[in-house]
Amino acid sequence: MLNWTRRDFIKAGGASLASGLAGAPFVASGAARKARVVVIGGGYGGAIAAKYVKRLDPQIDVTLVERNKHYVSCPFSNEVLSGERDIESLTFDYQGLAARDIRVIHDEATAVDPVRKTVSLKNGKALEYDRLVVSPGIQFNWKAIEGCGPEMEKTMPHAWKAGEQTLLLRKQLEAMKDGGTAIIVVPPAPFRCPPGPYERAAQMCAYFKHHKPKSRVLILDANTAMSKRPLFEQAWAALYPGMITWTPASNSGKVLRVDQSKRTLVTEFDSYTSDVINFIAPHKAGQIAHIAGLTDAAGWCPVDPFTMESTKHKAIHVIGDASAAGDMPKSAHSAGSQAKATAAAIVAAINGQTAPNPYYVNTCYSLVAPDWGFSVAGLYKADGDKIAAIPGSVVISPTDVAPFTRKEEAAFGLSWLANITAEAFS
Repeated sequence: MLNWTRRDFIKAGGASLASGLAGAPFVASGAARKARVVVIGGGYGGAIAAKYVKRLDPQIDVTLVERNKHYVSCPFSNEVLSGERDIESLTFDYQGLAARDIRVIHDEATAVDPVRKTVSLKNGKALEYDRLVVSPGIQFNWKAIEGCGPEMEKTMPHAWKAGEQTLLLRKQLEAMKDGGTAIIVVPPAPFRCPPGPYERAAQMCAYFKHHKPKSRVLILDANTAMSKRPLFEQAWAALYPGMITWTPASNSGKVLRVDQSKRTLVTEFDSYTSDVINFIAPHKAGQIAHIAGLTDAAGWCPVDPFTMESTKHKAIHVIGDASAAGDMPKSAHSAGSQAKATAAAIVAAINGQTAPNPYYVNTCYSLVAPDWGFSVAGLYKADGDKIAAIPGSVVISPTDVAPFTRKEEAAFGLSWLANITAEAFS
């Protein structure tokens, strides 16, 4: 068993994007033709994978395919709802990657041929690859709940892909009457950013506290457990007393049906209506993963835990939220850690070398107020056919600490954001 303290973890690299990849262990083989690596998806996972393949072996041709010209960070986007930051502070372009001799194509991947090793683009062109990294994030499984559909994004925004959805939800909060109740619908696990909905409830109440003090937040949860529950409930009680109600699945919190015309959510025993419904639908891997035949019956992508290579198709690696990554949560830090291990495995394979045995890292900061933060962090390794948490390595902030510790962790969270965005986009 490991007896880690939080400071031990930070010293070991938990506050940055340490992933078990130390330095650049590979040297280019000097082959006459460059190998071709294509990366689909320019979020944290895809951007970091592209950067580190090129960094480990500059002779490799690296192409990143991302349909959007800017990326908006989901981590810390809840602060847009409270008014603590603007969306521009979370928006990044791909010029930093292009400056590293990475070819950036702003288009949509529409198909993958694992036999011919090609990626088809919406513009009609095709890219050849020797190794492919697929990092498509998530899409919503609207069919999982009766009455749901993608049109709900216009009226009951999920804001689980940051950007326009975040701004729409903020606009609805501003228009809501004082004394109203905003409802957050939490999907069944696994889903992107397990602590996110509960942090969002706090950030909504931070806005209400200053502008609509009679308003409340109701969380309807398809799960019976809450990530970091003691920490969130402590913060809610101290900062937003009586303003947040969590209703888990065990207490009829799972939404079974939606009546969009009446803005009504139906659970096993109750129904709820509100002018502000933050509906986070159930998740599955991004669409290109399904098109490419990389998913299992559950809608996620099974991978080799040592290399993140798909168990469905050779020479294709799936990282980030779309992967079935064992004990690792679906987080930005997990995606970045998997990206580095994948880059090492790809460069090793291209150069005829043995890939290093990877260690993976996750850390996730939650901010419930500008000076109140806490976190969870853990180390993971390949264990048989899955990625497993190393016993004793998962560390959660304690509840019995002085206020300055909460303020310190909030500062750590902001440093983490600066680190990971620099890691991905510069």
